[in-house]
Amino acid sequence: MDRVEKFRALHVPGDPLVLFNIWDAGSARAVAEAGARAIATGSFAVAETNGFKDGETLPIEVALENLRRIVSVTDLPVTIDMEAGYGDTPDEVARSVGRARELGGAGINLEDRMPGTTTLIPLADAARRVEAAASAGIHVNARTDVYLGRTVEDYTPDLIDAVIERAAAYAEAGAGSLFVPFLGDHPTIAQICERSPLPVNILWAPGRGTPPELAALGVARISFGHGPWAATMGWFTEQARAVFAGGNPPYAG
Repeated sequence: MDRVEKFRALHVPGDPLVLFNIWDAGSARAVAEAGARAIATGSFAVAETNGFKDGETLPIEVALENLRRIVSVTDLPVTIDMEAGYGDTPDEVARSVGRARELGGAGINLEDRMPGTTTLIPLADAARRVEAAASAGIHVNARTDVYLGRTVEDYTPDLIDAVIERAAAYAEAGAGSLFVPFLGDHPTIAQICERSPLPVNILWAPGRGTPPELAALGVARISFGHGPWAATMGWFTEQARAVFAGGNPPYAG
């Protein structure tokens, strides 16, 4: 079984793959040693680590070199967040994703909105982009931002229907899983997991429950996004602040 198939097989509703997102080879090695079953980057953390902002401002050459280094330090499947696929057209997406596959990537995240926008790509066009990415022979975690910018008070059955419509189109286009971030309402998660033709990936955040609680809803994959990077940078800043104030770093005891 190659890394792509191994990675795909880890997406089991009710027994979710937990991805504690990393940003470079060093953080990948740390997470692997902690017991990870697969390695996943987050675009925000990778961009910030390299001095860029999220939204495909990170040059693709830098993103791919980062992937190469990560793959070189682990035998685990590695999935890379490629945002909207680094391409204005499906053909360009196919070329970009194909390069990630050639470097040993087992999966990608692919968004259904273009960088810097909040409007979803029309469904037919988004499905063509998913199909182009999947043609590279990689696991596509098709992300839909139906819930972007919404609160629980905005949730309606129509939004669930919109997610499922996109899930069906992305499944037909060759996606391996469905990523629905910004979603914290457990009844809504449960309905999406029940109706989706694809295994469902949820983005963890405070208040969204433990992995076992999300597993009970039918979730197949749990991501932590840029949270691990942000917490690490917060710790690092506090250590430096203590030193610059004339003391010892707290880690010194």
